[in-house]
Amino acid sequence: MALDRMTIPCLSDNYAYLIHNPATGDTALVDVPDAAPILVALDARGWTLTDVLLTHHHWDHIDGLPDLLTGLSQKPRIWGAAADAHRLPSLDHALRPGDTVQICGEPVQIFDMPGHTIGHIAYHFPQSKLLFSGDSLMVMGCGRLFEGTPAQMHAAIAQTNALPADTLLCSGHEYAASNIRFALTLDPGNPQLILISDRVQDGLANGQPSVPTTLAQERQTNPFLRAHNPDIKAHLAMPNAADVDVFAEIRARKDKF
Repeated sequence: MALDRMTIPCLSDNYAYLIHNPATGDTALVDVPDAAPILVALDARGWTLTDVLLTHHHWDHIDGLPDLLTGLSQKPRIWGAAADAHRLPSLDHALRPGDTVQICGEPVQIFDMPGHTIGHIAYHFPQSKLLFSGDSLMVMGCGRLFEGTPAQMHAAIAQTNALPADTLLCSGHEYAASNIRFALTLDPGNPQLILISDRVQDGLANGQPSVPTTLAQERQTNPFLRAHNPDIKAHLAMPNAADVDVFAEIRARKDKF
């Protein structure tokens, strides 16, 4: 049975996610920016939270946890990266890259996603075709590199190329409008980017989140997944550069955009 999924806007531009298995009653939450909207969503659906999955230690992904726990009748299991445990709330399950664990009745693969932070992880639910990427791979973008290197982030998000094209990407922020404007400066002749840009912009104007999106769409439009593309390399005057160097240049330009 497919998992139910709910996207919850939090703070100014964060997203949390609830996933629910109707057969088992298990409900998992990905990241905790703010307790109040999450508690409202749980109450509205009548779901009991059993698991909390943390992608990384930044405050806008974990600071809602104490108030969330106060508002619950039973404590959920807390999952997070073993490598980041010293900066995360107390974990019940410390995860390592390559682990496969059971959450909401499904196997979940743990990906190491360094770059935005060291110790950042992503949660892949292959049966439901869901990838919760936090602040690593994002809609038409990737997270700013606060701790890692361009090479680390390039390798991290390249892991997603092995996943099915119809996998849904659930990232941690609503940055699509800015990311689209930036992508068009690098890839102005990309017809798919222009088409999807119009659709996403219309959705945002009507209060619709840009997430989730598909990995197929990201492979066609996200410049950080397209550092190998000859048109982008030519636009950057880097026709013979290594893909990782092109990625680094794209990231440097986005930082100044």
